[in-house]
Amino acid sequence: MSKELIGALEALEQEKGVKKEVMIEAIEAALTSAYKRNYDQAQNVEVDFDEKKGNINVYAVKKVVEEVFDDRLEISLDDALKVNKGYELGDEIREEVTPRDFGRISAQTAKQVIMQRVREAERATVFSKYSKYQDELITGEVERIDDRFVYIYLGNVEAVMVKADQIPSETYRPQEKIKVYVTSVDNASKGPQVFVSRTAPGMLKRLFEQEIPEIYDGTVEIVSIAREAGDRAKVAVKSSNPDIDPVGTSVGPRGQRVQDIVNELGGENMDIVQWSENPAEYIVNALNPAEVIDVIFNPNDDHSCTVVVPDYQLSLAIGKKGQNARLAARLTGYKIDIKPESEMSDNFNSDVEDETITD
Repeated sequence: MSKELIGALEALEQEKGVKKEVMIEAIEAALTSAYKRNYDQAQNVEVDFDEKKGNINVYAVKKVVEEVFDDRLEISLDDALKVNKGYELGDEIREEVTPRDFGRISAQTAKQVIMQRVREAERATVFSKYSKYQDELITGEVERIDDRFVYIYLGNVEAVMVKADQIPSETYRPQEKIKVYVTSVDNASKGPQVFVSRTAPGMLKRLFEQEIPEIYDGTVEIVSIAREAGDRAKVAVKSSNPDIDPVGTSVGPRGQRVQDIVNELGGENMDIVQWSENPAEYIVNALNPAEVIDVIFNPNDDHSCTVVVPDYQLSLAIGKKGQNARLAARLTGYKIDIKPESEMSDNFNSDVEDETITD
């Protein structure tokens, strides 16, 4: 058994990346447990595993005391001095108690515990590796699909993508290579569980960083993202360099930079807008491509406003099923109520008439 154990340790270190020291601790713990269980012993024992020769020895550890109350755990000073005259009160004596048939009896128990430790070490290695990828973009291969998840193989771990993280317009096929965004890594009892997404705003941010050097190096900054995955997204950008147009830089010559991102996301439309510290200007930009006449802020609510648009621009400002207004609100953090110019004019005229009648 000894030579086989040494060979197994070396193989595990090379193939699984499990350190030999970790395995030796597991072996010693397993054999200590096996000894106590199989020999019905309650004394304090230690197991030494010689990693060079593979020899296994079991030692009973007893404390040197004046008066013995439990001979399984203690030894009198007189008896200790018979073994070695250098012993003093409080010292510990190690006495070898390795049974002849210990290897045969404990082998199976030790194997089970060792394999458990191996699995734990492997899980820890995987968790450590993929937790570093959280909030990052990674390429994986679609492995299989069921009613709940898309399973994606990332090299040595299987990630899952739930329905909410799947782009509705996309169809995933086994063996297809796709980019995914790692949203979380859970160290579950059954092993590390990696969750990935293609709908998270973070994925869009990482794609922009990949395609646009100025965003990657921080010259152009993404301030906010509002996204309805697979359909449309709005991205607010600003530049730390006054000579660089953040919108033009992000879009790229003939729109090529943003087009590469659109292609990666299956045709998801992109509105790149200029961020502004002026809330009214920012809201106007966010409602692009619609024209805006005025932005009236609610004096009773710091994050609520009414936006006035030309009548013929009303449907464009609101967008299909309210999408343009909804994304603009998410992007800016303001509750936006869009009104046509004629309605606001009617309200103004009505107020004037009321004033006249009152007078």
